[in-house]
Amino acid sequence: MARPEFPEEGELVMCTVTKVYPTSVFVTLDEWGDRSGMIHISEIAPGRIRNIRDYVVEGKKIVCKVLRIDKKKGHIDLSFRRVSDAQRREKVDEIKQAQRATQIITYVAEQCKENPMDIAKKIADYALKEYDTIFNYFEDIALDHELIKEAKLPKKVEETLLEVITTRIKPPQVSISAEVSIKSYAPNGIEVIKKALQDTLKVSDQISITYLGGGRYALKVVDEDYKSAEKVLKKASDVLTSAIRGPEGEIAITRT
Repeated sequence: MARPEFPEEGELVMCTVTKVYPTSVFVTLDEWGDRSGMIHISEIAPGRIRNIRDYVVEGKKIVCKVLRIDKKKGHIDLSFRRVSDAQRREKVDEIKQAQRATQIITYVAEQCKENPMDIAKKIADYALKEYDTIFNYFEDIALDHELIKEAKLPKKVEETLLEVITTRIKPPQVSISAEVSIKSYAPNGIEVIKKALQDTLKVSDQISITYLGGGRYALKVVDEDYKSAEKVLKKASDVLTSAIRGPEGEIAITRT
């Protein structure tokens, strides 16, 4: 599928400031070749602006939202102020991921003495049907190595790409935690608590326990997704509870 000539209205784009005038700013759209756009001073920041250069200067990279497009004239009107901090961070991360994907493909092409454009096209033909970006596909390959076969790459390219992905891309992780308050009235209470904590750590390598003081502990689980993390946390909580709760002990587990 051929790439469109223009971004869509409402789309976020990475831009480089080229000219700054008293009431407007001109930029190039980094991901759209030689396309240029304009930001009116009213779209730089809310309220009155005394000096537009307090916000942008030539050469600065900024994330903008596409407001209007005149395809006949080639004009693109943009907004800087309508991009939230969260959207800005997300776009910057997207650009960095695209750069990482390109670097990986270029390296693999060099190692296999192949044309990087040919490899990129083969990967994109599959990846962009199933994923938002090629890097998202690479992240899933890091979790499930069999997915690399879907791109139908030459064997040497496939093997090299898999090796690079597993080396350079760590699977995305999430973390959940709980605060545990433990009391043991048994004569050997310290040993009972110590063994309970040790048994809890044996549940999974994804578990860590930190002493907070006053009989309180921070229980943390790091895993590939929330569903898996919740299962591990529940199992860990069950182990702790069965070891402590009873006539000689008290335990309270609170999610944090």
